[in-house]
Amino acid sequence: MSSEEETSQTSSSSPPSSSSPPPASHFIGKKEDIVKAGRMTKLVNGCRDVLVLYHQGQFHAMDMRCYHSGGALQYGDIEEFNGRQCIVCPWHKYKITLAEGEGLYQAVDNPTAKPLRTHWRSKGVKQRIHKVTEVNGDVYVTLNDSSEAIDSDVYQTEKYRTTQGPAKI
Repeated sequence: MSSEEETSQTSSSSPPSSSSPPPASHFIGKKEDIVKAGRMTKLVNGCRDVLVLYHQGQFHAMDMRCYHSGGALQYGDIEEFNGRQCIVCPWHKYKITLAEGEGLYQAVDNPTAKPLRTHWRSKGVKQRIHKVTEVNGDVYVTLNDSSEAIDSDVYQTEKYRTTQGPAKI
């Protein structure tokens, strides 16, 4: 994977490097408003529901609906698992890393061992992550345009926007 591809697949808060937003980026809102709220959702480019989070001094952006069953991640708690910051889907408690969009789960190597010993494992990237840039107090998102299918893509259709309506909690 080239460093350009890697940049487009990670959520990050880029320091303001110029007085204009990056090409192909989309205005999300004012930094102060997002910082105060902690999170914001927005339909970007007329086709993608994006959740922008501000957590521990960093912005993160990802598809708004959970890869597993379409749960509204804007209502999820942020917790640390195995040293990694994750959003926890409010529907089924799936854990998604903020930085990479990986699904984490607790694995058991030997289910007959007593006491049972678990450890955290990754399912791989399941949630599409987008790049966040802040320019002069404005926050922009550049959509991850990787052609590789990611599980959360399933919930980025008009069907789920209209049939699922408000989040089920």
